[in-house]
Amino acid sequence: MTPADIFRIANAVALSTWMALIIARFVPPLRRWVDPTAGYVVPALFAVVYVWLLGPGALDVLRNGSFNSLAGVGALFSQPGALLGGWVHYLAFDLFVGGWIAREGTDRKVPAVVLTPILLLTFLFGPAGYLVFALVCLARRRTAP
Repeated sequence: MTPADIFRIANAVALSTWMALIIARFVPPLRRWVDPTAGYVVPALFAVVYVWLLGPGALDVLRNGSFNSLAGVGALFSQPGALLGGWVHYLAFDLFVGGWIAREGTDRKVPAVVLTPILLLTFLFGPAGYLVFALVCLARRRTAP
């Protein structure tokens, strides 16, 4: 399997999982299966892929770059295996956070129509989605009777 194949499969899995997570906000019976799958199982599978991609060559990757400077990080990601590993890392963590937002938002009774754009924003721009969710929760707490 080539890195391009892994990239395509990971993206397809991530996209379909995000879609299921959003749909489950509108179809409550789906949440029983979708929420743990999207929030824990799929991110764990991505973690396995990440370790598999970087594990054996992690020291080699670090020899070619570092986390001490922007140029060093650029050198790390100039290697296709490290770049793919970084992408899978993003997919795993954004989905983990999205799963948490979905569960927490549902528990806090945030309407699905409000959670949907937050989840889409988290899917596309991870931390920005989390920020909006945190602000929504703060605003709802201050306006709650």
